Amino acid sequence: MNSNPRIIFMGTPDFAVASLHALVENGFHIAVVVTAPDKQAGRGLRLMESAVKQYAVKKNIPVLQPDKLKDPEFLEQLKFYQAEVQVVVAFRMLPEIVWAMPPLGTINLHGSLLPQYRGAAPINRAIMNGETKTGVTTFKLKQEIDTGNILLLEEIPIGPNETAGELHDRMKEIGAGLVVRTIRGLLDGALQEKPQNIADPSTLKTAPKIFAADCEINWLDPVYKIYNQIRGLSPFPGAFTSFKNKTLKIFKARPEENNQAFKAGEMETDGRTWLRFSAADGYIYVEEIQLEGKKRLYTDDFLRGIRF
Repeated sequence: MNSNPRIIFMGTPDFAVASLHALVENGFHIAVVVTAPDKQAGRGLRLMESAVKQYAVKKNIPVLQPDKLKDPEFLEQLKFYQAEVQVVVAFRMLPEIVWAMPPLGTINLHGSLLPQYRGAAPINRAIMNGETKTGVTTFKLKQEIDTGNILLLEEIPIGPNETAGELHDRMKEIGAGLVVRTIRGLLDGALQEKPQNIADPSTLKTAPKIFAADCEINWLDPVYKIYNQIRGLSPFPGAFTSFKNKTLKIFKARPEENNQAFKAGEMETDGRTWLRFSAADGYIYVEEIQLEGKKRLYTDDFLRGIRF
């Protein structure tokens, strides 16, 4: 078997760049990169390139940016590169005609210990659910999303105060190493595919896409549920509540259980250094916040600019 196979890499955000960089730095031949089309963004609506495209251009790697993955022209382009394996990290759902194309199959990196937390937001959902560990998994793609045979897994502890953003940054590097080990294992025949056996489907936790309803804080919830919600949605899209008829996003906070807390949802402050909201069984002390239309601030800076 070719010791340096032609690889097609598919990905879009910064999370995927770490894996692409690891493959390049370990001497693998990236024949072409497939990423999202450029999009207009910002006040000037400038065309913005994906993080993966920016990296590929710097490394002189060819780039494809299809609008539709079943487009005949795009499929012919993929065939032209004659890749032996495809690696997918944080990209769109692929049609079978694409993922079944290379002889060694298509490898996907997922940000959980499959089969747990299948879906679009595994990092966020794990923290929101108060998990103390998660992981990364490489698996062979098949039609049903995140259900293919597992190749490798690596467990990752979640810190008690860790945010989704912080875990994301650790996970992308650990995942990149797992991708490299997976490709090497495929080449030397050391890997055995393992089906995702689920003994009890009722224990399966999922990771659906985050919507606005997931971000709004319910102050009737227990304090640690709210705290995990804030951690799991920081820095994006951000947990929020209403303050002076505006949206107030909370990025960092400190929980305090206290059965003597005031009515859930009530706000208290000394006007100088601390601001807290009452929950069902305690307080959430806000540490970093952003009022609608304003900059993200530490609480003491925020309080200096607000009148109560």
